[in-house]
Amino acid sequence: MTSKNYPGTYPNHTVCEKTITVPKGKRLILRLGDLDIESQTCASDYLLFTSSSDQYGPYCGSMTVPKELLLNTSEVTVRFESGSHISGRGFLLTYASSDHPDLITCLERANHYLKTEYSKFCPAGCRDIAGDISGNVVHGYRDTSLLCKAAIHAGVIADEVGGQIGVLLRRGVSRYEGILANGVLSRHGSLSDKRFLFTSNGCSRSLSLEPDWQIRASSSWEWINETGGQVRWSPGQARLQDQGPSWASGDRSKNHKREWLRIDLGEKKKITGIRTTGSTQSNFNFYVKSFVMNFRNNNSKWETYKGIVNNEEKVFQGNSNFRDPVRNNFIPPIVARYVRVIPQTWHQRIALKVELLGCQIAPSRTQDCWKQIKYPFARHQSAEFTISYDNEKEMTQKLDLITSDMADYQQPLMIGTGTVARKGSTFRPMDTEADEAGPAAEAGGHYDCPLPAGRHEYALPLTNPEPEYATPIVERHLARAHTFSAFSARSGYRVPGPGPTHKHSLSSGAFSPAAGYQLPQSPAPADPGYDKPKGGGGGSAAGRADPACQKPQVNPATNAAYLAPRDCLRPLNQTAVTALL
Repeated sequence: MTSKNYPGTYPNHTVCEKTITVPKGKRLILRLGDLDIESQTCASDYLLFTSSSDQYGPYCGSMTVPKELLLNTSEVTVRFESGSHISGRGFLLTYASSDHPDLITCLERANHYLKTEYSKFCPAGCRDIAGDISGNVVHGYRDTSLLCKAAIHAGVIADEVGGQIGVLLRRGVSRYEGILANGVLSRHGSLSDKRFLFTSNGCSRSLSLEPDWQIRASSSWEWINETGGQVRWSPGQARLQDQGPSWASGDRSKNHKREWLRIDLGEKKKITGIRTTGSTQSNFNFYVKSFVMNFRNNNSKWETYKGIVNNEEKVFQGNSNFRDPVRNNFIPPIVARYVRVIPQTWHQRIALKVELLGCQIAPSRTQDCWKQIKYPFARHQSAEFTISYDNEKEMTQKLDLITSDMADYQQPLMIGTGTVARKGSTFRPMDTEADEAGPAAEAGGHYDCPLPAGRHEYALPLTNPEPEYATPIVERHLARAHTFSAFSARSGYRVPGPGPTHKHSLSSGAFSPAAGYQLPQSPAPADPGYDKPKGGGGGSAAGRADPACQKPQVNPATNAAYLAPRDCLRPLNQTAVTALL
C-alpha cells in the first residue's frame, strides 16, 4: 500500500482511508518501508492506524517511526491526510497475518542481509514499485536489486499474491545480463562483489519439441522470393532453439479470426513457463506483443488460463522486438498435454518461436504399485524358506491362492527335497508375518500394493496328484547288502537286501550274448508284477529254466507304492534286464 503518486509528491488537501483485514484469529503485521511526510507537527499531514481498541500514530516529519507494528487485532483502518505542502513522497507499507513473521517490504535489497542463505515473505504488488533489478534467473541477480521484484522477474512468486522466497548469496560476476520476464524488465549490470539466486523446485527445464507433428498452427505464411522460390513460415519452424525464420500466420490483418499455435507434448506434463521470440530476422520486424494461453488434455475441452485473483483470462506480456526472448511463468502451473498460444496484439504480422518450460509429472502411488506388481521381486530377497508336506502327501494349507489372470506368477518352482528358492517365488515368505504386524512395513514393497476385490494376496504351489517320491530302483548285488540296509534305515523305505543263496547279480549277465530273444510283453494292467519273457528258439536253456524269471512274490499286507519285492531273486537273462531298464 502506498500514498498516491508514490514515490512522487503526494497531492495537497486529501484524505484517504482504507481498512485492512486478515483472517479471524490472526494478528496483523504492518511494516513501514518508507515514510516522508512534510509536516513536523502532524496537524494537517500525518499517517494514522486505528483499530477497535488501539491507535498507532499519528506519524509525520522527522519523528522516529517503528519499522514494524504487530497489532493485537485482525483489522485496522489506515488514514492518510494531507494539507498544503511543497514536497514529500508520502508512505509505503506492507502487511500480512502473523503467519508470516518474516514479512519484508518491496524496497528490501539483497545487500541489506549478510547471511548466505535465508528465507523471506514478499507481499503482493511489488512488480510496479520503483527500483531497478539487474540480472536473470539463470545466472543470478546483482545484490543491489530489489528482492521481491527480482522474485517476480524470476517467476518464483506471482505479483498478485506474493509468497515465500528462498535466497542464496554467492560471489558476484563481472556482468549481469538483463531481459524482460513476467512483465518486469531487468537491466544489464556491472561487476559487483555479491549476487543472489533463488532456490527452485527444479521444474523449469526445456520441454522437448522434436518432431514437427508436435506443432500445428491455424495458418502459415507463404510467399515467393525474388528468385522465384517459395518461402514458407511453417509451424515446424516455431522451436526457439532452431535457426532461421519463425512461424508466421497467413493473415496480417488486425480484424481477422483468432490465429493460434498448438503444441502437443505427447503426454500430460507440468508446464511452469514459456519463452517466446519474434521472427528473429532483422528484415522481418514481426513479433507478438501480447497473448493468452489455452490448454486441454485427451477428450476434454479447451480451457483458458486465468489470473489467480480475478479469475479472468490472463493476458501475458509478449515481445517488444523481433529478436530478444521473453519469459512468462505460469503460477499456478498448467498440467496438460496440449497448449495453444493465441496472439492478442502484434507488430506488423504474427510471428512466434516458443519454448515450453516444465517437467514430467511425478508418478502416483497407483502407478508405483502397478510397476511393483509387474516386477514383484525387485525388492531385497532374504534367505531360502521351507515348505513342508506330511506323510499322506497332503500340502499344508497355510497360503491363499491367487486367482488373478497373471498365470506366469503361479508356476511351481523347484519343489523337490522340501525346500524352494525364494528368488522368483510366488509363495508368501514367512518373514512377512512380522512385517504385517507393525505399521513400519517396507515402503513400496510389492506385498504392500492393494489388490482388486476377489483376488488373494499369495499363490499356493500347484497340487500334485502323483506320489511325491518315486520308489527307488535298487540294484541287487551281494556286495551292496550293507549299503541297501543303510539306505533303508535313513530313508524310511523297507528295501530287502539279496539273500545269501544268490550266486549271480543282475549285472553279471548269466546268459549267452549270442542267444536270440524277443521283447517281453507288457504286463497286464491288473497285474503289477514282472512277467516271464518269451525266449526265442536259440535261447539259453538256463535262461528258460531259470526261476529268476518268475513273478516276484510281494507281501500283500504292505504298501506297494513304497515296498520293493521281499523274495530273493536269482539272476535274470538280458531280456529281463532290458525290461527293467
